[in-house]
Amino acid sequence: PTSPNSSAPAAVMARVEGDMAPPPGANSTSLTTLDEPVSATILRDLRRIGVKLRIVLLPRASGEETLRELKNWDLWGPLLLCLLLSVTLSIRAGGSQGSLVFAAVFSIVWVGAGVVSLNASLLGGNVSVFQAVSVLGYCVAPLSAAALLCMVSDAAIFRAIVVAVAFVWATRASVVFMTSLVPAARASLASYPVFLFYVALAW
Repeated sequence: PTSPNSSAPAAVMARVEGDMAPPPGANSTSLTTLDEPVSATILRDLRRIGVKLRIVLLPRASGEETLRELKNWDLWGPLLLCLLLSVTLSIRAGGSQGSLVFAAVFSIVWVGAGVVSLNASLLGGNVSVFQAVSVLGYCVAPLSAAALLCMVSDAAIFRAIVVAVAFVWATRASVVFMTSLVPAARASLASYPVFLFYVALAW
């Protein structure tokens, strides 16, 4: 008699065949970027960073567009802005203090953004930690620009004005987003950590 499992070896040795092509009507470029040039990938990512910077720093977009961009969060833009701020301040510090300043600024940006984002989530915010970190990271852009401008002149008044404007701009842009993501009754609890976060960076 034939064993019930007599066909198992044949099934194991059978050749697996299939079609890796996308389903009919699907756009293959939307499914994979492995075949596109590296330059095209970089340019697309830079355009996305530019769009997010515009929405975050100039919050005039509609609510639907803002929510859509928040869902499509990324950390490339915040990483570049953080590196720009850290490198600029470390160059200004100079000497043996440069590496210490770089490490301190880099740590403050990511640890501080993570703590503020976690606070917003615990307050009932309708946002993930990574989405909030992305927004807070993009809002570092005014402070990064201020750090570059402060390298032009050593005048204390000029530097104070530039840093103050950048601090107000970054804080306002962040607060607009963070308060819109948490219940109205807890908006102040979400805004205060944001204020402290940018005070630490502007200081």
